Amino acid sequence: MSDISEDDHEITFRVKFLGRVEVLRSEGLQILDEAALSLKVTDSTSTEKAAKNSKVHLFLSLSGIDILENKTKFLLYSCPLSTVSFCAVLTSSPKVFGFVAKHPAVDTYHCYLFQSKKFSHVLVSVIGDAFRASQKESRVQGGKDLIVEALRHKNKILQRENTELKRKLAAQTDTSQSF
Repeated sequence: MSDISEDDHEITFRVKFLGRVEVLRSEGLQILDEAALSLKVTDSTSTEKAAKNSKVHLFLSLSGIDILENKTKFLLYSCPLSTVSFCAVLTSSPKVFGFVAKHPAVDTYHCYLFQSKKFSHVLVSVIGDAFRASQKESRVQGGKDLIVEALRHKNKILQRENTELKRKLAAQTDTSQSF
Protein backbone atom coordinates (compact mmCIF):
# COMPACT_ATOMS: atom_id res chain seq x y z
CA MET A 1 0.00 0.00 0.00
CA SER A 2 2.33 2.75 1.15
CA ASP A 3 5.74 3.47 2.54
CA ILE A 4 6.41 6.14 5.10
CA SER A 5 9.96 7.45 5.36
CA GLU A 6 11.91 7.70 8.58
CA ASP A 7 11.10 11.36 9.10
CA ASP A 8 7.35 10.79 8.49
CA HIS A 9 7.18 13.71 6.05
CA GLU A 10 6.97 11.63 2.89
CA ILE A 11 4.59 8.91 1.80
CA THR A 12 4.37 6.81 -1.36
CA PHE A 13 1.39 5.01 -2.85
CA ARG A 14 1.47 2.70 -5.84
CA VAL A 15 -1.49 3.48 -8.10
CA LYS A 16 -2.53 3.24 -11.72
CA PHE A 17 -1.95 6.49 -13.61
CA LEU A 18 -4.84 7.18 -15.97
CA GLY A 19 -3.41 10.37 -17.44
CA ARG A 20 -3.10 14.12 -17.36
CA VAL A 21 -5.52 16.49 -19.07
CA GLU A 22 -5.40 20.26 -19.46
CA VAL A 23 -8.53 21.77 -17.89
CA LEU A 24 -10.08 25.22 -18.02
CA ARG A 25 -10.93 25.68 -14.34
CA SER A 26 -8.97 25.04 -11.18
CA GLU A 27 -11.54 23.15 -9.13
CA GLY A 28 -14.80 21.25 -8.99
CA LEU A 29 -16.04 17.69 -9.29
CA GLN A 30 -17.25 18.49 -12.79
CA ILE A 31 -13.62 19.11 -13.80
CA LEU A 32 -12.72 15.56 -12.73
CA ASP A 33 -15.68 14.12 -14.66
CA GLU A 34 -14.78 16.09 -17.79
CA ALA A 35 -11.11 15.09 -17.53
CA ALA A 36 -12.02 11.41 -17.14
CA LEU A 37 -14.34 11.61 -20.14
CA SER A 38 -11.66 13.41 -22.14
CA LEU A 39 -9.16 10.65 -21.33
CA LYS A 40 -11.59 7.99 -22.56
CA VAL A 41 -12.27 9.90 -25.80
CA THR A 42 -8.66 10.77 -26.59
CA ASP A 43 -7.15 7.51 -25.36
CA SER A 44 -6.19 6.34 -28.83
CA THR A 45 -4.69 9.66 -29.94
CA SER A 46 -2.93 10.77 -26.78
CA THR A 47 0.70 11.82 -26.95
CA GLU A 48 1.16 10.69 -23.35
CA LYS A 49 0.00 7.13 -24.01
CA ALA A 50 3.26 5.60 -22.77
CA ALA A 51 2.74 7.10 -19.34
CA LYS A 52 -1.00 6.45 -19.21
CA ASN A 53 -2.54 3.35 -17.70
CA SER A 54 0.71 2.35 -16.05
CA LYS A 55 1.58 1.73 -12.45
CA VAL A 56 3.24 4.70 -10.81
CA HIS A 57 4.41 5.74 -7.40
CA LEU A 58 2.54 8.77 -6.12
CA PHE A 59 5.13 10.37 -3.88
CA LEU A 60 3.63 12.89 -1.45
CA SER A 61 5.55 15.27 0.78
CA LEU A 62 4.94 18.67 2.33
CA SER A 63 6.61 20.23 -0.69
CA GLY A 64 4.60 18.51 -3.41
CA ILE A 65 3.31 15.52 -5.31
CA ASP A 66 5.69 13.63 -7.56
CA ILE A 67 4.58 10.97 -10.00
CA LEU A 68 7.28 8.40 -10.65
CA GLU A 69 7.18 5.53 -13.13
CA ASN A 70 6.97 2.26 -11.19
CA LYS A 71 9.86 0.25 -12.61
CA THR A 72 12.44 2.91 -13.47
CA LYS A 73 11.43 5.49 -10.82
CA PHE A 74 11.65 8.06 -13.64
CA LEU A 75 9.95 11.31 -12.64
CA LEU A 76 6.95 11.82 -14.91
CA TYR A 77 5.44 14.90 -13.24
CA SER A 78 6.13 17.06 -10.21
CA CYS A 79 3.48 19.35 -8.72
CA PRO A 80 4.33 21.64 -5.80
CA LEU A 81 1.53 21.52 -3.22
CA SER A 82 1.15 25.27 -3.54
CA THR A 83 -0.08 24.72 -7.12
CA VAL A 84 -2.70 22.10 -6.19
CA SER A 85 -6.15 23.65 -6.12
CA PHE A 86 -8.50 20.67 -5.92
CA CYS A 87 -8.47 16.96 -5.09
CA ALA A 88 -11.36 14.51 -4.97
CA VAL A 89 -12.68 11.04 -5.77
CA LEU A 90 -14.62 10.77 -9.01
CA THR A 91 -18.32 10.57 -8.13
CA SER A 92 -19.12 8.14 -10.95
CA SER A 93 -16.24 5.79 -10.11
CA PRO A 94 -15.12 5.57 -6.46
CA LYS A 95 -11.85 3.86 -7.43
CA VAL A 96 -10.74 6.89 -9.47
CA PHE A 97 -9.38 10.04 -7.90
CA GLY A 98 -7.54 13.06 -9.16
CA PHE A 99 -6.17 16.46 -8.42
CA VAL A 100 -5.91 19.72 -10.32
CA ALA A 101 -2.67 21.70 -10.29
CA LYS A 102 -1.56 24.90 -11.95
CA HIS A 103 1.36 24.52 -14.33
CA PRO A 104 4.33 26.30 -12.72
CA ALA A 105 5.53 28.02 -15.90
CA VAL A 106 2.34 28.58 -17.89
CA ASP A 107 -1.04 29.93 -16.77
CA THR A 108 -2.87 26.62 -17.34
CA TYR A 109 -4.32 23.90 -15.12
CA HIS A 110 -3.90 20.15 -15.46
CA CYS A 111 -5.99 17.38 -13.97
CA TYR A 112 -4.08 14.23 -12.98
CA LEU A 113 -6.22 11.09 -12.69
CA PHE A 114 -5.39 7.84 -10.92
CA GLN A 115 -7.06 4.58 -10.02
CA SER A 116 -6.66 2.72 -6.76
CA LYS A 117 -8.74 -0.36 -6.01
CA LYS A 118 -8.93 0.23 -2.27
CA PHE A 119 -7.40 3.54 -1.28
CA SER A 120 -8.86 6.39 -3.40
CA HIS A 121 -10.64 8.07 -0.48
CA VAL A 122 -7.60 7.61 1.77
CA LEU A 123 -5.31 9.15 -0.83
CA VAL A 124 -7.56 12.17 -1.30
CA SER A 125 -7.65 12.62 2.47
CA VAL A 126 -3.86 12.29 2.76
CA ILE A 127 -3.30 14.81 -0.05
CA GLY A 128 -5.69 17.21 1.68
CA ASP A 129 -3.87 16.74 4.99
CA ALA A 130 -0.50 17.35 3.32
CA PHE A 131 -1.88 20.49 1.66
CA ARG A 132 -3.17 21.83 4.98
CA ALA A 133 0.11 20.97 6.72
CA SER A 134 2.14 22.72 4.01
CA GLN A 135 -0.09 25.79 4.29
CA LYS A 136 0.38 25.81 8.07
CA GLU A 137 4.14 25.40 7.65
CA SER A 138 4.29 28.27 5.16
CA ARG A 139 2.28 30.47 7.56
CA VAL A 140 4.71 29.57 10.35
CA GLN A 141 7.61 30.35 8.04
CA GLY A 142 5.90 33.58 7.05
CA GLY A 143 5.41 34.38 10.73
CA LYS A 144 9.11 33.76 11.35
CA ASP A 145 9.95 36.05 8.45
CA LEU A 146 7.82 38.79 10.02
CA ILE A 147 9.57 38.34 13.37
CA VAL A 148 12.98 38.56 11.68
CA GLU A 149 11.94 41.75 9.87
CA ALA A 150 10.61 43.25 13.09
CA LEU A 151 13.90 42.45 14.84
CA ARG A 152 15.89 44.00 11.98
CA HIS A 153 13.80 47.14 12.22
CA LYS A 154 14.24 47.29 16.00
CA ASN A 155 17.99 46.76 15.52
CA LYS A 156 18.19 49.75 13.10
CA ILE A 157 16.31 51.96 15.58
CA LEU A 158 18.64 50.92 18.41
CA GLN A 159 21.72 51.52 16.23
CA ARG A 160 20.49 55.04 15.39
CA GLU A 161 19.78 55.70 19.07
CA ASN A 162 23.21 54.37 20.00
CA THR A 163 24.88 56.59 17.38
CA GLU A 164 22.95 59.64 18.65
CA LEU A 165 23.89 58.89 22.29
CA LYS A 166 27.57 58.50 21.31
CA ARG A 167 27.42 61.84 19.49
CA LYS A 168 25.86 63.55 22.54
CA LEU A 169 28.40 61.93 24.87
CA ALA A 170 31.26 63.06 22.65
CA ALA A 171 29.84 66.59 22.54
CA GLN A 172 29.42 66.65 26.30
CA THR A 173 32.95 65.33 26.82
CA ASP A 174 34.32 68.01 24.50
CA THR A 175 32.43 70.71 26.40
CA SER A 176 33.65 69.55 29.82
CA GLN A 177 37.31 69.31 28.67
CA SER A 178 37.31 72.86 27.37
CA PHE A 179 36.73 74.26 30.90
